[in-house]
Amino acid sequence: MRDQLHELLKKRVQQCVSHSRSSIHTCPKIEKKKESLSGRSGEIVKAQATGKVISVGMEKEDVTPVEYRVHFKYLIKQKGVFYMEEEIEERTADFYKGVFVEDREKNPFKDIIKEEAFPDRVFEEEEERYEYEYDRMKAVQYAEKWWNTYNPAYKKFDVDCTNYISQCLHAGGGPMRGYPNRGKGWWMRSGNWSYSWTVANSMRWYLPSSNSGLRAEEVSSADQLLIGDVICYDFQGDGRFDHTTIVTGKDASGMPLVNAHTYNSRMRYWAYEDSTAYTPNIKYKFLTITDDQ
Repeated sequence: MRDQLHELLKKRVQQCVSHSRSSIHTCPKIEKKKESLSGRSGEIVKAQATGKVISVGMEKEDVTPVEYRVHFKYLIKQKGVFYMEEEIEERTADFYKGVFVEDREKNPFKDIIKEEAFPDRVFEEEEERYEYEYDRMKAVQYAEKWWNTYNPAYKKFDVDCTNYISQCLHAGGGPMRGYPNRGKGWWMRSGNWSYSWTVANSMRWYLPSSNSGLRAEEVSSADQLLIGDVICYDFQGDGRFDHTTIVTGKDASGMPLVNAHTYNSRMRYWAYEDSTAYTPNIKYKFLTITDDQ
């Protein structure tokens, strides 16, 4: 099984840099990534993938599922400028009587329970002011350090995207407030946390509505964002936001590149067109962090 997975990864790496349309092109996700890059005058000039088997499931009707993780690195050239994108894929391969038959990437957002019980706008404001200066570089440095690992000083979640972004914002100087009320402010402390710290939909509402401590202003397009700013994603377009990323760079056209958890990625193009969670109904919110001085 491992040898067959190794061959599969080799084919996917070859697909990243191939310009042909031969049968080697078996991964729609990679084709979407290449198409997106082509539309931005970019291309993958080199790719590397390393895989690790996580678990081998129970055989059922001669089919054995194998869970495995892949770390992809893409060297991208765009308008003469090079940058490195990285991502972690969590995948499942099925083997029928020991022979590979199917491979698919998990969609971590597909089975998320929409937090209907989690309030959106219960953030009672305080009269006390929390003065701070947002250090965008420190936020980005934190995002780069922890993009593919987890700071033991914080709790880790299965869906960790907003928790990770909160940590980045806090590293940039965003002050916690509201403890111990989970529906108030933005905080993580003593093994507890506010909805706005960990829930994508709550952060989406909290940042632009806050008038004390950490807050943001909504802008109309991605190109208006600076490094250290935040993008919120509603993959289904149903009004409930599922995902949060932080801007950690810009491509050669000045468009945001983002870091994220769930699944872990760095310097990824902001639109997520190559994501398994992407749908034609996707909606975005672009939030630029404002200082409070």
